[in-house]
Amino acid sequence: MLELIGIEDFIVIPDPSEERVPFGLSSAEAVCEIALGKAKNVSQSCGIDDIIIAADTLVYVDGRALGKPESKDDAARMLRELSGRRHTVYTGVAILRGNEHVTGVEVTDVLFREISESEIAGYIETGEPMDKAGAYGAQGRGAVFVERIEGDFYNVMGLPLCRLSIMLKRFGVDVI
Repeated sequence: MLELIGIEDFIVIPDPSEERVPFGLSSAEAVCEIALGKAKNVSQSCGIDDIIIAADTLVYVDGRALGKPESKDDAARMLRELSGRRHTVYTGVAILRGNEHVTGVEVTDVLFREISESEIAGYIETGEPMDKAGAYGAQGRGAVFVERIEGDFYNVMGLPLCRLSIMLKRFGVDVI
């Protein structure tokens, strides 16, 4: 996704720590806190002048966070819960360089069409839902469930590119 906005010289360093939704924070605060934590964890293996970009995405329905499913049954439960309903995708973005950091959040509403049990089972068998917040990928086969998106499509994919480009300007990085 970074290449889409003209960033071609980068290294992906996964943060191996377990993601936990912080208690007592709003949805927006929680995803920003998780993203900043990821950036700080990764910074330990980076140079002081490196720009670190981290993000975290959570799907919220009825005020509850749906993270990545823990099992196929959990994925099926999430997809049933989203079927025929509107939910909200929050992505927190953190940019860190040395001791300077900035965070931001993007919020997008997504409406799913009704999904049958056979569609849920078939989708789970593709393996796609297992590493996605809310158990679906709008950029993959999960696209067939998405009836409407109100907001940034790239946010639903996990990295709001418009917001990221604005945030990068604070670090002297112009994209495109």
